[in-house]
Order: sequence, then structure tokens, then C-alpha cells
Amino acid sequence: MWFGGRARCSGVAIEPPPCKWELPSPDVADDHGIVGLGADLEPGTVLAAYRRGLFPMRVQRDVLAWWSPNPRGILPLDDMHVSRSLRRSARHFDVTLDTAFERVMRECADPRRDHGWIDESFIEAYTTLHDLGWAHSVEVWRDDELVGGLYGLRIARFFAGESMFHRVRDASKVALMATVDLLRLDGAELFDVQWTTPHLCSLGAVDVSRDEYLRRLASAL
Repeated sequence: MWFGGRARCSGVAIEPPPCKWELPSPDVADDHGIVGLGADLEPGTVLAAYRRGLFPMRVQRDVLAWWSPNPRGILPLDDMHVSRSLRRSARHFDVTLDTAFERVMRECADPRRDHGWIDESFIEAYTTLHDLGWAHSVEVWRDDELVGGLYGLRIARFFAGESMFHRVRDASKVALMATVDLLRLDGAELFDVQWTTPHLCSLGAVDVSRDEYLRRLASAL
């Protein structure tokens, strides 16, 4: 698999101790998509949540929430919209995998960005998951400068894209395009983007119902 992380020498990600919490069902989500508050960001907890169709995000500085929005945004791997101009633009960048994970996360966590939610606890948690071979980054470079990228979490044939950033035009789109190309080559089935935005929709992202998402997740896992 192309997503090998730092455990790529064995080809298998390292399974952490199991989650100690009883995670709620996605079906109990409120109108905002929140299924519960609390728990922790231990590797076993985070992996168990994604396998259940949940993901973590804070609603306040100190309040950890677990989410299952309905509808759920996904990016069909066989239907990303890539323009000719984007293909041409991509030739001016270099793309790498898992070479600067924490740097990508910190760029995504830039406090100057609107609606920022990635704090040190998330950086620590996902960097640990990266060390174990579960979380991954795609980096986009120009003249040896990191100008874009994204990070997310891979389980079997499922990939959850968490956040992306760009410092120059098209850099985040190139990261997304490279991720889709590599996921397709690696036999992935589901690319979760959590919520759609006009930007993601322009690239092919669509909304599916919670039930449809959970069906696809079960297949991908």
C-alpha cells in the first residue's frame, strides 16, 4: 500500500490498545451531527470512532465532540473534476508522501484561518497515529518550499481527509488530486470529506445520507 507511514517497513500499521469508552451510535446524532461529548484522543479511541462512522472536533476550546453529520460529504474516487488548467498547473509542483506530517498539520492549524479547530491536542494525537502508520500527509512543494498539503487517516480501503492548506494558487487542489490518484491505484473505496463546501463540490464532492455513508464505510473496512 502507498500509505505506509513510518510503519511502512512492515507494510502493516500498528494497532494501539483498544478504546476504553463505549462510543455512541451515529444514529443518536443531534441536528448538528453531534453524537456525544468527552472521551479522549488516544489512538485506540480515534480509530474506533472512525470505524464507527464518527470523527472528533471541538465545539469549544475545552469541549471534545464526536460527529456524524447527515448528510455526509464524500469525494467519489472515480469522479474527481480535474480541469486541464489544473493538470497543467500540477506540473509546476513536486508532491511527496509522509515526509512532513507535523508541518502539514501545523499549517492546517494556522490560527489565522477561519473556523480553526486544530489545537495541540489534535496535533499530538494525529502525529502519534502517523507514527503508528494510520495518519498520513501529502505534501506539495515548489522550489523546496512547502506550499500546500493535506492530511488524513487511512483504515483498510477507507480514507478520511481531515484538512488541507495552500500558500500558492492550486497547491491544495494538487494535493487533493494526488491523493485521489494514489488512493485509486491502491484500491481504496471511500474518501470521506465530512462536509461538502462549494470548493470541494467544484472538485466533485457530493453529499450522501448517513445510512448510505455507513453502508459504504462498512464495505471499505
